Amino acid sequence: MQNWQKKSAERQKQYRNFLQSANKNKVLKALPHLHEEAFEKINCLDCAACCKNYSPRFKTTDIKRISKALRMKESVFIETYLRLDEEGDYVVRTTPCPFLGADNYCSIYEDRPSDCERFPYTDEDVILKRIPLTLKNSSFCPAVYYVLEKLITTIR
Repeated sequence: MQNWQKKSAERQKQYRNFLQSANKNKVLKALPHLHEEAFEKINCLDCAACCKNYSPRFKTTDIKRISKALRMKESVFIETYLRLDEEGDYVVRTTPCPFLGADNYCSIYEDRPSDCERFPYTDEDVILKRIPLTLKNSSFCPAVYYVLEKLITTIR
């Protein structure tokens, strides 16, 4: 997977066209296997670009769970770590994520936000339902790039 970021940037239009016109049932059927295959080849700890450059949404349930695990009041957790973005969602105040260690391990992994747990959505219908998000993710996540490349070559 050399030069995958450059290739992904060059293929954004092709990815968009494919995702808009692909047979939904075929894609959804292929995703679980392709997701597993991608993560047999890609180790998130080698990259962590998602944690270094972007923030998940912290939903109310995430805030409750994480603040409890950190033994903090929810209001203190929010004040310390979060801000409201343009869409009204709580996101981390700073990048990289304050819970990301130098070794790319997450200090709240067991209690991480649901967006983190589900990322990069390569085994979900999100890949088709939120095409702009899928395209953005393919620009920095090698697993999304891998799954899209496999989908394009195997599903017509």
